[in-house]
Amino acid sequence: MTGPRLGQPQTPWHLWVVGAVTLLFNLLGITSYLMTKLDMLDQTAMTAEQIAFMESYPAWATAFWALGVWGAFAGSVLLLFRSRIAVAAMVAALIGLVGVTVAESFVLDVPSAMRTPLPLKATIWLVTLYLLAYTRRMAGTGVLR
Repeated sequence: MTGPRLGQPQTPWHLWVVGAVTLLFNLLGITSYLMTKLDMLDQTAMTAEQIAFMESYPAWATAFWALGVWGAFAGSVLLLFRSRIAVAAMVAALIGLVGVTVAESFVLDVPSAMRTPLPLKATIWLVTLYLLAYTRRMAGTGVLR
């Protein structure tokens, strides 16, 4: 715990744990996004069909994907900096996640081998919702400034 400033509560130990663990988790999404945008998919185990699908991913869906992964990453970083803007970043991440989920579930013809397995999809949703609730709680208690 860090020492409190006048009128400010101490930073709870769990903020550092939640921030660090979610930062590492959110780096996975960032890595996937960057590999796609930097044309590094040929260095993965993806088939030519899968690479073609990712290269044809529509701009609007890519915007939601970027909002989701970069929002979540920023939320974790801002949480570690104890910034209340972490809440807004997590709202952006949730909007991005909703957009990607709608796109991949109802609009795009995602190849079967590229569909996100349900346990992973559930984990992404749970982490995002938890981090949003956590940042809201920390902002509400005055830990985030």
